[in-house]
Amino acid sequence: MDGWDPSAYLRFSDERTRPAVDLASRIALESPDSVIDLGCGPGNSTAVLKRRWPAARVVGLDSSPAMIEAASHSHPDDDWVVADIASWLPESRFDLVFSNAALQWLPDHDRLVTELFGRVSEDGALAFQIPSATYALVRTLIHEIALQGPWAPRMHAPLAALTMESPGFYYDRLAPVARSVDVWETDYIHVMDGPDAIVDWIASTGLRPFLDALESDAERAAFRDRLLKRVAQGYPLQVDGRILFPFRRTFVIAYAQRRHPRSTLS
Repeated sequence: MDGWDPSAYLRFSDERTRPAVDLASRIALESPDSVIDLGCGPGNSTAVLKRRWPAARVVGLDSSPAMIEAASHSHPDDDWVVADIASWLPESRFDLVFSNAALQWLPDHDRLVTELFGRVSEDGALAFQIPSATYALVRTLIHEIALQGPWAPRMHAPLAALTMESPGFYYDRLAPVARSVDVWETDYIHVMDGPDAIVDWIASTGLRPFLDALESDAERAAFRDRLLKRVAQGYPLQVDGRILFPFRRTFVIAYAQRRHPRSTLS
């Protein structure tokens, strides 16, 4: 098992897909021939790309066999690849290299984003979104609990599992090689049924490395119980008993240089 649970991930499919819709809608490519969705998960973001550019060849790539199996089951006629983004070496460049909430799982973004941009064809684009480097409260709570419990000596790797840099970082890495770079952040205010929904949301993504580092179901239950209590204290109830869950995301689109037609002058 690779640890990814497509059904748990898709419990909040609307909320997880909304940033992909927003990112795809802002990409100024009229008719790309080839599109790849890096870290496609169960295919929800790939479906967004196919709707946006129905004539393009769209490929979904993910390192999780479980996610690719779920994607191919939902969309059996599409192209799916099990591969690691970090070692992805395509035979040819893509007009659009796209990623929705996946690159944060990879280290060394200085190298990563420039390498991915190098796999974009002329006139194409690299477009990705990741959680903001400004942590949501629930992430801060997870880090505090990780450092305060008896499991603290085992938490070095989980604390370093995610990589999110500032908008300026990505601009500075891509501006010298791109025709133009579009960078922005958006705060999504998700309406959740209660504290347990927020914990369920993060359990299928950012909480996973911490739970995986624990030694028993009893430890995992204790960690989750502490988090649930802290979330209930940190997120106030609204008048209808629900909770507003702010989650900020960073978006980047870098456009490759245009082709320069040959001069007809002799």
